[in-house]
Amino acid sequence: MFRATLTVRSPFASNVANAIGPEAGREIPRTRAEVSYADDRMTLALDADDLSALRAALNSYIRWMSIAEKMSETVGEING
Repeated sequence: MFRATLTVRSPFASNVANAIGPEAGREIPRTRAEVSYADDRMTLALDADDLSALRAALNSYIRWMSIAEKMSETVGEING
């Protein structure tokens, strides 16, 4: 089992956590994800059966997080 934990601090961390939270509930082959939020930090924990699955999941989640952050900046709302 392989694990990666990514913590991001941002004024939009709650928006990002809310945006990618549903993705964490979806089934991704050979990967399990958990999203949490506290204060101004969002944490993503990924567990994968192999390194290829972990890399693929990290790439997807980081891309989704980036999009959610940019959209929050554009809209300018904080849902804390």
